[in-house]
Amino acid sequence: MFAVLAACIQVAAMKLSTQSLFAWASAALQVVAEAQNTGSTFNPAHPPAIPIAVKSPYMNSWLQSGSDGGNGGYLPGRWQQFFTGATTAWNGMIRVDGVTYAWMGDPVGIPLAQQTSFEYTSTRSIFKIDVDGKVSLTATFLSPITPTDQKRQSLVFTYLNVEVTPIDRKAHKVQIYTDISAVLHITKYRQQQLQFGQTNDKADWGYWYYSTADNGGLTTQSGQYIVVRPAFANHGVLYDTQDTKYRPVSQDWPVFAFCKDFDVITGSVSTLFILGLAQTVAARLVTKTGMQPLNSLWINYFSDELQAVSFFYKDYAVAIGLADKFDHQVTTYSLAAGGQGRLPRAFGGLQLVGDLKKTYLFPKEISSGGNMQTVDVIFPFHPILLYTAPPLLKLLLDPLIEYQEAGLYPNKWAVHDLEGNYPNATGHNYRADEPMPLEECGNMIIMTLAYYQRTKDLAFLHQHWVLLTQWTEFLIEEALILPSQISTDDFAGPLANKTNLALKGIIGIEAMSYIANLTGHTAQATNWTNIAYSYITQWQTLGIAHSATPPHTTLSYGQNDTHRLLYNLYDDPS
Repeated sequence: MFAVLAACIQVAAMKLSTQSLFAWASAALQVVAEAQNTGSTFNPAHPPAIPIAVKSPYMNSWLQSGSDGGNGGYLPGRWQQFFTGATTAWNGMIRVDGVTYAWMGDPVGIPLAQQTSFEYTSTRSIFKIDVDGKVSLTATFLSPITPTDQKRQSLVFTYLNVEVTPIDRKAHKVQIYTDISAVLHITKYRQQQLQFGQTNDKADWGYWYYSTADNGGLTTQSGQYIVVRPAFANHGVLYDTQDTKYRPVSQDWPVFAFCKDFDVITGSVSTLFILGLAQTVAARLVTKTGMQPLNSLWINYFSDELQAVSFFYKDYAVAIGLADKFDHQVTTYSLAAGGQGRLPRAFGGLQLVGDLKKTYLFPKEISSGGNMQTVDVIFPFHPILLYTAPPLLKLLLDPLIEYQEAGLYPNKWAVHDLEGNYPNATGHNYRADEPMPLEECGNMIIMTLAYYQRTKDLAFLHQHWVLLTQWTEFLIEEALILPSQISTDDFAGPLANKTNLALKGIIGIEAMSYIANLTGHTAQATNWTNIAYSYITQWQTLGIAHSATPPHTTLSYGQNDTHRLLYNLYDDPS
């Protein structure tokens, strides 16, 4: 029977089960010196960072693997990290015939098991680990991607399945151990939650659940890591005790642990853990009447957090089936297109919010400014939605369009984002957004047409005709001869007459001519397509160094000693 034996971290506190609450600041384990671990294969490639638990801006844990850090992609011997680089410290050990080894993380004084292979798909990271030549341990991290199933996609939960198999044809006595520390989530000493607050990009509100099934052989313990881990390492058992003392993270470094005793095994055995973040409220959105709190979408499907936890745990077989289907779909289509593609955690920076009548999809601009609903971040992501679930694109566009149609944004071009303080979409009522006027106008019009082409939602085009027309008129004024401005490559700084940026504006005008025809505005359609064709003819003179051998496009008009890759050609609706 499923039991909610969950470590539920409340910003600087934990509640151990449904019956008991206790407050204590959870541990931040120091990253210790990494032991060498060699001999693993990596398939289909060796990524610079390996997704471990990646489901939202706040559940975002990776194993650093590249040449600029990490230990080469080995699960044993390295603590995982939040996208900012902060340690998340998920730990795993195994005891085989009385000898303990670390298979995840780098606990002090515990020898490392040897990783033999790593494989990733669009949904999973799979590690195979040899334990002293006696058993093989397979750790499968599954962060479900279900774009067409908003109930499942709305849950900020992830799976860890641990399977152990004898490899020497002998029976072995086996115990599995895992623990978490609130360093996974906590960065500030705080006894009271602060809704919609962040510290070092981690949420100041919500509850973390770490759960497994109580189906025999399970013991738990919370407390100082130098007490809890040795209990398992030395005895293969935990003592079902709770450390209820509230304290700073750095005092005694507490952890919450599970131990699963399989006793003697002669064949494969497995145990499943889930880790999740439950936030009843998820974001705020600016409206004419002020800031509107928005609930996490999952609360529309479940009566409370524990029901969501129970559903997710029991849903594992379904989740595996859906993951297999999604992985197969991506692999099959990418191979047919000429490559072996994956979508590793493309959905990992998103959060579904709202209710069943009005739902939004909020992205966070991760690893940069933390902006919310950044248009030129949504734009390179939107082809993935067109492929997996086109209706989700509308959930990204709606907050931007509604904000500007409310008259809160003072500029005539498209807004860049909805603020740099996720999850607070406060908007830019005072023109403080990063100025990418031509970039974002082109992006918004092109994405609107792309959404219609995949969904045939003609009402969406009619509903937003006035705003789309406003952006188009701006493109007509600016797209051919461009004032100095930045584009999505903002690190390159402002420049006038950018060849590639002009192309986006011209394509945006032509995209709007398609929208005009679809909505019955045939005169505007003819006018706009004539303008677009006139502009592209002139662009071919202005943006190409015809005297060069061979001729090539330039970074900016007339800079014949420069070159530019025209990635905006992708946007052409024809």
